[in-house]
Amino acid sequence: HILFIVGMALSSLLWRKLLLLVTTFTLAHTLTLGLAMYGVVEVSARIVEPLIAFSIAYVAIENLMTHQSIIRKSVIVFLFGLIHGLGFATMLKEFEMAPESFVTTLIGFNVGVELAQIVIVLGVVIVLLSLKKLKLNYRKLAVIPTSILIALIGFWWGVERLIS
Repeated sequence: HILFIVGMALSSLLWRKLLLLVTTFTLAHTLTLGLAMYGVVEVSARIVEPLIAFSIAYVAIENLMTHQSIIRKSVIVFLFGLIHGLGFATMLKEFEMAPESFVTTLIGFNVGVELAQIVIVLGVVIVLLSLKKLKLNYRKLAVIPTSILIALIGFWWGVERLIS
């Protein structure tokens, strides 16, 4: 999930765009996390885990393209957020929470995830802006190589999860 956020953060230096993407991702994963935790939606981890890995690769590969529509990217991030929410649910179900503490735990979990996402995005943006301020080609030095590495890792994880 962290690599997905890094890949998303590499896509733009515009705060509004990044805020929209992170919020869209959070809303989507919160939706499926809640539905899955209440048993409304149930998808096998054997399906969800490879999809999460390939979503990481996809977001990174998109960074290699020069122009990306914010609407298209937001829709893709939302769809991938739905998948990531199912992954979060699989993880949280292992804690066997009491039903009466579920809502509190879900809220706390989401606040923690959101704060972590903000810290990750800030870190990526600070690095990119520092390179830009030094008049270095941040895209060539950071966005492209990091995106290639993230894509390879995501693809590797996806294949690994498919064959295991």
